[in-house]
Amino acid sequence: MSKKIVILSEKPSQARAYAEAFKVKQQTKNYIEIDKCSIFPDGAIITWGIGHLVELKMPGEYTKEWEKWNLDDLPIIPSNFEFKVSRDKIDQFNTVKKLFQESDVIINACDIDREGSNIFYSILNMTGVKNKEIKRLWINSLEVDEVRKGFKNLHDNKRDLLLYQEAKTRQLSDWLVGINASRLFTLLLSKKGVKTTLSVGRVQSPLVYMIYQRQKEIDNFKPEPFFQLIGVFQNDKGKYEGKAKIKEKNKDMLIELLMKNNVPEGTTIKGKIKQVEKRLKKEKPPRLHSLSTIQTTANKKWKYSPSVVLTTMQNLYEKKLVTYPRTDCNYITDNEFEYLSQRVKEYQKILGVLFEPDKTSKKRYVDNTKVQEHYAIIPTKTIPDKSIVDTLSEHEKNIYFEILKTTLSMFHKDYIYEETNIVTDVNSIRFYTKGKIEVSLGWKSLFEKETKDTSDTTNPTNTLPNLIVDDIVNSTVKIKEGITTPPKPYTEGQLINLMKTAGKMVSDEEDSEILKEIEGIGTEATRSGIIESIKDNGYIEIKKNVVYLTKKGEILCEIIEGNLLASPSMTAKWESYLKKIGQGKGTQEYFIKNIEKFLRATIDKAPKTFSGVNVEKAIQEQKESSYIANCPVCQAGKIVDRKNFYGCSNYKNGCKMTFPKKWSGKNLTKTMIKNLCEKGETNKLTFTSKNGKKFEAYLILNAKENKITFEFPKSKKRKRKLHKGFITTF
Repeated sequence: MSKKIVILSEKPSQARAYAEAFKVKQQTKNYIEIDKCSIFPDGAIITWGIGHLVELKMPGEYTKEWEKWNLDDLPIIPSNFEFKVSRDKIDQFNTVKKLFQESDVIINACDIDREGSNIFYSILNMTGVKNKEIKRLWINSLEVDEVRKGFKNLHDNKRDLLLYQEAKTRQLSDWLVGINASRLFTLLLSKKGVKTTLSVGRVQSPLVYMIYQRQKEIDNFKPEPFFQLIGVFQNDKGKYEGKAKIKEKNKDMLIELLMKNNVPEGTTIKGKIKQVEKRLKKEKPPRLHSLSTIQTTANKKWKYSPSVVLTTMQNLYEKKLVTYPRTDCNYITDNEFEYLSQRVKEYQKILGVLFEPDKTSKKRYVDNTKVQEHYAIIPTKTIPDKSIVDTLSEHEKNIYFEILKTTLSMFHKDYIYEETNIVTDVNSIRFYTKGKIEVSLGWKSLFEKETKDTSDTTNPTNTLPNLIVDDIVNSTVKIKEGITTPPKPYTEGQLINLMKTAGKMVSDEEDSEILKEIEGIGTEATRSGIIESIKDNGYIEIKKNVVYLTKKGEILCEIIEGNLLASPSMTAKWESYLKKIGQGKGTQEYFIKNIEKFLRATIDKAPKTFSGVNVEKAIQEQKESSYIANCPVCQAGKIVDRKNFYGCSNYKNGCKMTFPKKWSGKNLTKTMIKNLCEKGETNKLTFTSKNGKKFEAYLILNAKENKITFEFPKSKKRKRKLHKGFITTF
């Protein structure tokens, strides 16, 4: 008896990759039909979701009363959670529903993690289709062989159902916290006169708060001077420097020490070599990449944001050049090691490098027991020729080559260097010198052409004279003044590790251990999106790859300080129980009840936090920082950013002064608006006409004609005056 098989992938690109492993019979805009084959004797149909095809309804879709933000309506807790299909996705959903209804077997071929399980079952439940045989595809590569092998060895859905319950519970809880906390703090802030929306969430809020803590450390840091002894030494074998292990805040103490030991500052006297220690040291090749390590590496080397890296990785995955990117594992199994070792020479050819590979399997990289759902990111069996490599974007090449080099490092020799430590005695004051000589580059030769990281001073390269104990050296000692420096602000790439190691920021030992076990807050797949969210929500700004907290971010942190929403502990407490649900030992109902209790307690306590001095100060600073310029019409109000336009804060008293966010297709910045208000004109700007040609012009605030107009550089000869009493129209 024939069986109709329907395969659901997460997105169209994933479906196309599956289809490439088989012979395609026909393709439509909503599905791909594959021909009969040994794996599917009756053929099969592959269809797909489009991102989250099914999503939770918003409060206003339950009842009209919840449409308007009102403190009296909180907490908003639906008696039954309802899902919906977006209007722009209804056509695809109807196709999936029809195919599911007609099927005998449905294969879940979404991403192999709990969110993939959630996407599949959310769609399945929305279709209302029941009593179908469900199977699970579980693969780590989109290569033809791996796809065919995966469909030949499908899993049952028992584990998948538990993962779905776990993911759905997290989804519902995040919705409850996000909806209620965001409305609560936004409405309370509005009462203080600040019209802005605060987005609050279980992961994004602790991340902003950790950035806030670092900012406070920097702001509160008081630089202090210190003094230390530096020695410059020389004999016929060469010259070198050393430092005494003495640091004093008071320079007089070092002057006294030098006098006591009869060492006149700046005068050359004799010193003696007390110790020369040479050690041959080895540095093993780096571990294989997980998503977080490739994100931090790419940010450090090329300043790529984590979201750009994830997108690039997904592109390389869909081009079948790298394995599954959303992995938190740094290990591979014997199977992956076998195919990699067989292709070392071909990988070397891509990079244009040559070395004799060591094909011994090492536990540092190959450990079956350390691989659970996904293994490390490595190149696939597919060997791209030059024409394919040439089609890759610069981002794709850089990241693909980074993965190739890191993987090849596993087969290379250790990096070997000689470390020399010298102790020089000058009248009983000892100076210490460390030097390093490279003996064999080993695996580092693969990365030799890349720009060296000058910030890494842990192993400075310093060739020292070939000294022996009791050698005499001419010594000149000086007192050098230094100053303590504050902690550095985070880079965007460091935010990934900040989330991953969030357990270090938690004092509770149990919570810290849980966070260590689950690798912090967020997941490999979601962390870059969380960073983008806090950027979009206006909590941080990225300037030259450095993260800066905004006034809005500061307000959020002052408001949630002391609440569980500010701490990674919330995720620890959640994950502890979510894990039980995933193991079949916990229930969704119990978890949601506890979320309700937390929300009621937060709603009860929140108004009190708004009376704090720090909150009031932050709110006032936010108001001041949001002002762009004095209103050129009424002079009583300030021009402020009103999300979709710029307008006068005195609008309640009748001032209608507004500016658009865009003019002739160009985004108008706050600086441009400030110049229009204060000078009557912008600086020279570049615009693009409707036919695509670029031209330069000034924008002029024209009082007589009540509008903004262009003025071209050639005609800009007259002086302009700003007139009061006009209204600008657009």
